Amino acid sequence: MNTTKHDLRKNQILDAAMEVITQHGYENSRMDDIVKSSNMSKGAIYWYYKSKKYLYLDLINYWVMRYSDMVSKIMEKDQKASLQLKKLLNYFIDEYEKDPQPFKALTEFWSMAQKDDDFHKKLQKVYASFLEVIESIISNGKNTGEFKNVNTRIAALSIMMNIETINWFTLFDGHGVSAREYFNTLGDFILAGLLKKK
Repeated sequence: MNTTKHDLRKNQILDAAMEVITQHGYENSRMDDIVKSSNMSKGAIYWYYKSKKYLYLDLINYWVMRYSDMVSKIMEKDQKASLQLKKLLNYFIDEYEKDPQPFKALTEFWSMAQKDDDFHKKLQKVYASFLEVIESIISNGKNTGEFKNVNTRIAALSIMMNIETINWFTLFDGHGVSAREYFNTLGDFILAGLLKKK
């Protein structure tokens, strides 16, 4: 896929916005902060985005695109559902350890979703799509007889909410438990609840 100059400049703005929102939060960040962080002119940024709000709404798309390709690849492979689930959990913890900033940004998006309908709708769509991915893994496991006959929606919601706890580690002290240790144990708990006993 060819990345155009337009795409590169837009990505430069969005990378700067990611940095700014994690340092200052949504409410305390200004377009001037993004201008400074991006090393672009204010006019160039306003050419792409008419306001801070629209820039941050697009940042959600950018955030999702960052992870969706790998999630799709995990789903493409003809593997056991339990392995797909483990790979999904491992992928997010790997990404968190590489760069926790996007996960920290997500907590800001959650905050905005409570206050602004556009942010709420955008995140609702993101989570509905992610829920479908997890539901398809569970359905696959049930269809092959690997998983118990659990309620697919409830199991998927539970897994999705547990994956989201990664954001807790961006805000609070883990009390001697690393995010990876937590996720490894969590994965074991989830699979123990889903796998049929042999």
